[in-house]
Amino acid sequence: MAHAGKTNKSFAKRIKMSGTGKVMKRPPGQNHFNSKDTGNQSRNKHGDKVGPHELTDKVKALIFN
Repeated sequence: MAHAGKTNKSFAKRIKMSGTGKVMKRPPGQNHFNSKDTGNQSRNKHGDKVGPHELTDKVKALIFN
């Protein structure tokens, strides 16, 4: 059996794969300067969002599950 490689753990902590194979990621801009955001902007930053589908193959190459 061929060795698949090592999982990039720093990257794996930042994304999740959904059951259907979509890349779920944390929205950007949540760390600081949030007081000036409107309520809708701050609520939209909660939870995971679907990442761009162009990166799905690259993500799967870095995560060997």
